[in-house]
Amino acid sequence: MSSKGGGSTALTRRNYRLASDTDKPKVTGLVNEKLLSDYLHHVFPASHLPRPPLASLRKPLGFQDLGAHLERLLTEGEPTEDTRDQPVDGCLGPLTVVLDHTSGFEGLLFVDDDLLGVIGHSNFSSIRATTCVYRGKWAYEVLISSQGLMQIGWCTLNCRFNQEEGVGDTPDSYAYDGNRVRKWNVTTTNYGKSWAAGDIVSCLIDLDEGTITFCLNGQSLGTAFSNIKMGPGVAYFPAISLSFKESVAFNFGSRPLRYPVEGYLPLQNPPTADLLRAHKLLGYIKTVLSTTLDTQEKVLEKDSACWSLHGEPTTLVTLAHIFNYFAPLMCKVYLVEDVLMNFLLGILEGGGSVDEHPLIQQLLDLFWLLMEDYEVNECLKQLMMSLLRAYRFSPIIPDLGFQIHYLRLTTAILRHEKSRKYLLSNVLYPFIVVFFYIKTPLRVKEAGLEELIPTTWWPTRFDKEGKESKDESAEERLRRRAYERGCQRLKKRIEVVEELQVQILKLMLNNKDKGTGEASRYIFLNKFRKFLQENASNRGVRDVTPQPLCPPEYMMCFLCVCVSYWDEGKMRNPGCVSSDEAYVPPQLFYNGKVDYFDLQRLGGLLSHLKKTLKDDLASKANILMDPAEIQATSMDDLDEEEESGSAQRPFGAVAMGGALARPSWLSSPTLGRANRFLSTAAVSLMTPRRPLAPPEKVKVRTLAVEQRTEEDIEGSHGNDGLLLGRPLEEPDHPITEKSLLEILDGIVMMYNLSVHQQLGKMVVVSDDVHEYAVALKDTEEKIARCPARRPDILEELQKSQKVFAEKLNHLSRRLAWINATIYCKDKMLDVYWLLRVCILTIQHADNTGTLFAFAPEFYLNVAMNSYSSLKNYFSPSNCMDQLPGYEDTLTQLAAILAKHFADPRIVGTDIKDSLMQALASYVCYPQSLRAVERIPEEQRVSMMRNLLAPYEQRPWAQTNWILVRLWRGCGFGYRYTRLPHLLKTKPEDTNLPSLQKPCPSLLLQRHMAELLSLDKDMAASFLNSVLNQLNWAFSEFIGMIQEIQQAAERPERNFVDTRQLKVCATCFDLSVSLLRVLEMTVTLVPQIFLDWTRPSAELLLRRLAQLLNQVLNRVTAERNLFDRVVNLRLPGLESVDHYPILVAVTGILVRILVDCERQGPTSHTKTSVFLLVEKNCLPSLLPQTPAVHPGDPAAAPAERKHFSLHAYTDYIHEEEEQKVEQMLAFLTIESKQAAASTPTSEEDLCPICYAHSISAVFKPCSHKSCKACINQHLMNNKDCFFCKATITGVEDYSKKPTAS
Repeated sequence: MSSKGGGSTALTRRNYRLASDTDKPKVTGLVNEKLLSDYLHHVFPASHLPRPPLASLRKPLGFQDLGAHLERLLTEGEPTEDTRDQPVDGCLGPLTVVLDHTSGFEGLLFVDDDLLGVIGHSNFSSIRATTCVYRGKWAYEVLISSQGLMQIGWCTLNCRFNQEEGVGDTPDSYAYDGNRVRKWNVTTTNYGKSWAAGDIVSCLIDLDEGTITFCLNGQSLGTAFSNIKMGPGVAYFPAISLSFKESVAFNFGSRPLRYPVEGYLPLQNPPTADLLRAHKLLGYIKTVLSTTLDTQEKVLEKDSACWSLHGEPTTLVTLAHIFNYFAPLMCKVYLVEDVLMNFLLGILEGGGSVDEHPLIQQLLDLFWLLMEDYEVNECLKQLMMSLLRAYRFSPIIPDLGFQIHYLRLTTAILRHEKSRKYLLSNVLYPFIVVFFYIKTPLRVKEAGLEELIPTTWWPTRFDKEGKESKDESAEERLRRRAYERGCQRLKKRIEVVEELQVQILKLMLNNKDKGTGEASRYIFLNKFRKFLQENASNRGVRDVTPQPLCPPEYMMCFLCVCVSYWDEGKMRNPGCVSSDEAYVPPQLFYNGKVDYFDLQRLGGLLSHLKKTLKDDLASKANILMDPAEIQATSMDDLDEEEESGSAQRPFGAVAMGGALARPSWLSSPTLGRANRFLSTAAVSLMTPRRPLAPPEKVKVRTLAVEQRTEEDIEGSHGNDGLLLGRPLEEPDHPITEKSLLEILDGIVMMYNLSVHQQLGKMVVVSDDVHEYAVALKDTEEKIARCPARRPDILEELQKSQKVFAEKLNHLSRRLAWINATIYCKDKMLDVYWLLRVCILTIQHADNTGTLFAFAPEFYLNVAMNSYSSLKNYFSPSNCMDQLPGYEDTLTQLAAILAKHFADPRIVGTDIKDSLMQALASYVCYPQSLRAVERIPEEQRVSMMRNLLAPYEQRPWAQTNWILVRLWRGCGFGYRYTRLPHLLKTKPEDTNLPSLQKPCPSLLLQRHMAELLSLDKDMAASFLNSVLNQLNWAFSEFIGMIQEIQQAAERPERNFVDTRQLKVCATCFDLSVSLLRVLEMTVTLVPQIFLDWTRPSAELLLRRLAQLLNQVLNRVTAERNLFDRVVNLRLPGLESVDHYPILVAVTGILVRILVDCERQGPTSHTKTSVFLLVEKNCLPSLLPQTPAVHPGDPAAAPAERKHFSLHAYTDYIHEEEEQKVEQMLAFLTIESKQAAASTPTSEEDLCPICYAHSISAVFKPCSHKSCKACINQHLMNNKDCFFCKATITGVEDYSKKPTAS
């Protein structure tokens, strides 16, 4: 037997022998016989006597007689052997009721190992229990783990289900469906209330009266069915049908029913005899704790809270006798939950801090002293599981009393060192996250939020952009302040829960409790890392029900504790880094001490980096990689491990008679249902000492995570622990406790895996409040305008007003809860701190040069996502501007985005796309754009150079959007916040949110102009790629609208694929954005096109002219395809219209033909040569008569005219209209001059295009063409058009004048 801990006396139940006559003097020597007899009679009174006999008449009782006496007391009132474990009348089946996974199911299901939890894994699966009832009143409970489509109730053996019909769809089955709020028995009617994840449904059947009733969280929903079929041969089984990936957990009586109903019995008999024994034994323990023997040999009553284990030996021996019977009972879940947990909760009912109740610590010492190890382990496991269930699924009440009560007991248990270490090692993970989840009440009335927040408020005034207006009336101000006071009351109550959660986490992170082995913190670290590993592995697995890693509150607790410990370390050691400058040092990413599983590194696979950067590791970090390890982790080996890992992954038992592989004690949306374990390695030091002289190269070996010790983490005797391999660029000073660095790294990973996604889900409630507030305001305005002669319309509007107001009352209270638990100021500061940690970590890793490739991708992801959550999720309740050092942080993040979006050390396409998208979002908003402008000029220029790289062979669309956003607000008619044509065709959209206001950057435009001016090759390649992409995008767009038009003209009814419409609109938007980039280039650097001393200017201008003419031909021609598709007004093509594309083309033409007039008539003449080809398309931009917009529904089809800039005077300035008129006048003059000029002889025209004169001769073959044709040809091919000879050069050609 293992030794017992937690007490000073090694007294155990196994080595305690009942006293014989020869031992009598030894045993009774503890106290005198009379006092011992009085004491034992006091603790174990004879319950069968009408009144306790006088002490003088009682039979003396000693320890040698105590066993028989106790056995006699315990057997009193117990059922006889004949009646024990017999089924109750009216019930047929096994005594232990479970789900029938062998024959009682239809479809594919996953069943838990206890046969009580089930997940649907096909369209509509059904399963029933193993026990049926035919007489009496019976009940069972179902815990709803997911709130989807399920039908729960009763069925007979004759019911036959399939993938379409389940419980309630056959004559002898009855079901309740809280998802659709209906009851089912072949037909269906409305019934009950909607359920939510975490609710408990009680299913009651009365076979005496023939009724079925359902309850939701203990509240009856009323009789669902009456006059059900009864009689001989009719018996009802509990049954459920559920759709794909829906999950529940049943309780047939294996645990106490959460909401028992008087008169109804659970299907599984409660352990009555054991319950009776356990309550008696617990009463005896209470008596022992509240009794003392004084020096005058008297038995006295005392406060049990003052009891101590280090007391009288008589007390310990007495308790040993009690535990001889009590310990085996405490291994049963029903007794632990019903007896022990309630007893311990009762100890804490008096209030006060947990420290004021040391009795629980003494009792746990007693458990470890007097119970076998396996008994106390099982008891603690069942106790903790019962607490987790009770906390997770208890109803929300205004003071959160239930949650506080269970957290206080959990804290008290975890204060016991040995119990804490056992629970950390064997029980708490992954279930500990449940204690950090504050359930959001879906029913505000039941949660008491109506009393806590009696006055509700929501925004009622909005500006033209759809945003909340700060103007409010006196009444609105009073309502808002009353609402805020209610929110503060709620916040204070939630803070009590959060304080207890922080206490629990601090207990688990205790690194001082080394008296009984390894400190709790290091046990926690290894379990926490494995927990992260399993959840990271489950993210991409389709066959596993996706479970969130943890609630956001869990990470917030971590941050709070981490900052607290970090600051404490700074106070003890002033040389450490403060929490404001906290970061994760880069050596954690490559020294192998911290396991990052199969998460992607910035430079690719870890095995690849170890091979390619092994020399850099040796030179920069003094680390030598073991060649055998590099060979073992080749890419082929990794692939094989992936395949074997997926093949061996346990997914739970399929309800087809297979083995049950998935242990689960609780069905909950927050707990993982399937695990994937990949044993990757941590690296440990073979030679721990590092001399102070020249650093010695350190060879490392792999070490499994579970085998790590405190020394592997913290280091000792020259061993750097987690900080092994410090690069030369990293400062040589202590940061903080090394274990805190791993905790911080885990927090960042946790945010990336789950927390950010859940933060985004929570903000939906805020969006709903905004939408309903706008709808309510619109309805009220309609009521005010409703004519008195239409009372029917007024009545309907008033009904809508009432519905919207009720919904807003509900949502505003829910939003108050979410703001108090998630989006409060404290949580915002925590996320902001995490953002700064990521920024500093990336900066330190970047300083290591090539070793930056080892950094995990999720650090960049968290930096971007945490900024996004601060900007989008926490506002407007908390403003980012108020955060300390906010502008500096924005600038640092801008520098990271600007530098790394084109960093060659980063190879992953996903992370590159994320960086590009983040940069595109960054330049959309004035505050963040100013941050980009504040980064050092060298970084700004480098960013612009990367943005101007050729578009081929890289994701060019996002780059183009960034350039467009830098220009938006400067272009021709490019200052709108909403597409102008939409406001003309759909005026009701004026109330919808608008696009972001333009915020161009003149500074970055100047950098772009300088780069394109100075680097002629880069300018040519950039513009060629833009023109190529424009040609592709517009051609694709035209091809798609042709298909759409053909589908619309067919006589049969056709539906255009929404995906095709979306792609078509995207091609149009890309074409417009590329045109805007060309406008930007022409405006900033016109000489690229107009300075023909540049070798590529003529070719670029010709190509530009061709594309512009192509666009004008397609868009402005009479009765063209573009007009017809635009007039269809198809959903999904709202952005496709004349205005965006024609105004962009007009902007380019105006820049070239009007704004560049200062370059002289020669330039004009050359330019007009290329732009006069399709000049007839342009006058329609400014027709002399007012034009009706093509999409104006007020105009008849015959009256609709071409697009006109006159229709958009709100968006086109008068000066811009004048420039268009100048351009048209100039083109008219040039056209007349060209018509009057002598035509070029056909012999002198280019034989390729027949549009321009011959101007170039090829060497060595001497064939001829115009410069535009040969230059465009040479971009892709070096062979001659005609003879296929390789062209070595091109010379100017001019025809010799003929002799007269």
